[in-house]
Amino acid sequence: MALLMETRLLLRKVKDLRCLTQKRHRVKEKWAATRIKHPATGLALQNFDSTYSVQLGPLWLSVRAALLSERKYGALLNNYGHDDVQAELQAKGCKDFPSDIETEAQPCLEQEPEVAGEEESSRVSVNKSDLDAQQLPALQLSPNIKCLVFPRGDITRFKPARPDMFGCLGYYLMDAASVLPCLALNVQEGHNVLDLCAAPGGKTLALLQTKSIGFFGVNDASVSRTTRLRKVLHSYVPKPLLSDEKLRITTFDGTKWGEFEKNTFDRVLVDVPCTTDRHSLMEDDNNIFSKNRTGERRRLPQLQLDLLLAGIEAACPGGEILYSTCTLSQIQNLSVVEQAIHTAREDHGIQLQVVDLRPLTHMFRKTFDFAPDLPLGEMVVPHLAANFGPIYMCKLRRLT
Repeated sequence: MALLMETRLLLRKVKDLRCLTQKRHRVKEKWAATRIKHPATGLALQNFDSTYSVQLGPLWLSVRAALLSERKYGALLNNYGHDDVQAELQAKGCKDFPSDIETEAQPCLEQEPEVAGEEESSRVSVNKSDLDAQQLPALQLSPNIKCLVFPRGDITRFKPARPDMFGCLGYYLMDAASVLPCLALNVQEGHNVLDLCAAPGGKTLALLQTKSIGFFGVNDASVSRTTRLRKVLHSYVPKPLLSDEKLRITTFDGTKWGEFEKNTFDRVLVDVPCTTDRHSLMEDDNNIFSKNRTGERRRLPQLQLDLLLAGIEAACPGGEILYSTCTLSQIQNLSVVEQAIHTAREDHGIQLQVVDLRPLTHMFRKTFDFAPDLPLGEMVVPHLAANFGPIYMCKLRRLT
């Protein structure tokens, strides 16, 4: 018994002396980091399963499988480069999807805005079937934008782009569905264009490929993301163009844009921050479903609404606004647009017309899968054979 007591006393003294041992000589108590009990990707999947299974119905199973698989990329051709990259990629089986369109595209239908001045309603309900339709010429697209993709079912990866003799890279790898909002914006010669939430720069670069912009305002509220945007532009666009007075890069709060630059731009792209569904399912880093970002995620719809309203105010009468996200969420898509139409009319006296993008879905149905029968806007949904998206887009025309 005495021997046991002495042993315990000795062990206690050894533990007490541990604090006097140099750190480099101490034995680690635990070598592996504790695994996170509820990773952000798992929380995102639980959220999507409960929400999108109701929103998309049977379609959710195939969309879910695609979201959990490797995404497919497109190669946005750089018109400022000097190498014949297009021929090289086409020799490998790629096709330029903006030029590979369905010849029997449906005529464009313009959706008339719902006038709610006589009806006291806190929510605007805009439905394609309820709106008076008028046959118009085919939907016009922004010119000179080229994006090459491999055929449906072909999961070949693109090699990294090489710089030409002047240091400009030949193409930019991005989700090919992200090019659709830029095409639908219909930028024409001399237009003043605003990209309100520009970083990381893919859509900004796509709009620059039109070579039609009179003045280009490029903005993002994040300083770090704007730094990344500048690096992207410097890798693809000649320096004289970047230093031109016709291009302005800023880091302003986009929600306040309407306070200091109203009625200015012919075209406004509002590609808002969202839950970025694919990233949320695949990456734990910088994941908006992390528990410490719950408040930020809940505030997203209000932020999106404020940004869209700022974009509407920035557009001139007759100008067009393209709202886009990379989420399937109806709350961040349809609901935001509906509320923006209502608020713009009631609080700012701005009448908006919804431009029907169904002709776009007919043009590019060989390349992308689109969600059926959306009441407002159009959405690319991921599919294993064409694993692009998700991308939601809705186009508005400012009347007053």
